Amino acid sequence: MMSRKLRVPALFLAASVALLGAGCANGNGGNGNGSANTNGAVTLAKAGNLEKTILNVTVLPSVDLAGFYVAWHEGLFAQEGLKINYTPAFGDQVIGSMAKGQYDITGMNYVSYIQAQLNHVAELHIFAEGSLLAPGDQVIMAMPHSRFQSLPSLKGHVLGVNPDGNIGFLLVESALAQDGISFLGKKGFSASSVMFPHDPNFPFPASPALVSGKVAAADMTEPFATQLAEQHGAVTIADLDSGATKQFPIEGYAVTKAWAKANPDTLKAFDTALQAGQEIADTDRAAVEAAFVALQPGEGHVDQRTAALMALNIYPLGVDAVRLQRVADVMQQFGFLEQHFDIAELLN
Repeated sequence: MMSRKLRVPALFLAASVALLGAGCANGNGGNGNGSANTNGAVTLAKAGNLEKTILNVTVLPSVDLAGFYVAWHEGLFAQEGLKINYTPAFGDQVIGSMAKGQYDITGMNYVSYIQAQLNHVAELHIFAEGSLLAPGDQVIMAMPHSRFQSLPSLKGHVLGVNPDGNIGFLLVESALAQDGISFLGKKGFSASSVMFPHDPNFPFPASPALVSGKVAAADMTEPFATQLAEQHGAVTIADLDSGATKQFPIEGYAVTKAWAKANPDTLKAFDTALQAGQEIADTDRAAVEAAFVALQPGEGHVDQRTAALMALNIYPLGVDAVRLQRVADVMQQFGFLEQHFDIAELLN
């Protein structure tokens, strides 16, 4: 079992979740559809007075958001009186869809949230952190026996990252900068630079583009990295958990400010269940594996072997403004932002 120690205020834990007994280590708490936990391992304080009981939630189908999937699988949202209508999120457009009322809650990367806020796509409120980068979770991969086995070998070639301008680009640019390698977007070909695709239809995950030879290497996150290694023998040539992005905040959960104001008790109920899921995900690997195996194909499902091999993130509790400010600061460092952005704009 993988275990990590978190420094979490006791008052916060007492208010959000009480974990009783060994419980979730067997991963048999639910069936992935929000049914109640049958082993009695987790009991939650009820928020009550819910403004809504059916929530449309769209979350990236990756290990980065394991806290949500564990909470759903363990029936913790159901304990709070919430029914979750889940849709896997495969692009930044879901933030705009949330602003139009299609979704209540999104689980996405912070770079996209900041960009959406600045571009007036939505007035957002980040109410919970999802994950911090850990070794093996987000990597650059190449096909076995190819000549692209290091970052310098990618000079003059295309590295697959999708979508343009979000967390993947930021992490990759930081890794290249550490090796003194420049990168090009739309400026054209350079034999001394790594190029990025600017195809709005570039696939996520980038596995098909790498396998077909469309790109020399690809940015991959879990569980897709493990699947690519298992199915095609792909190898890791760089781990993005390093340098300026070591233990970097990756994903979080957001609503619109208007939704938060209209549904305070519903948001509290969702967050209570989510924080319990975060703590389980951070301390009980078996529960994470069970949650992803239980998902349906096309919704984030992984087989048991992949689940046992995939790298996991760090899953923090609450919201740390200082930690999240790193995202905006590194975005400014690499030219994603022209000026300083105060992350408090997304937290209040």
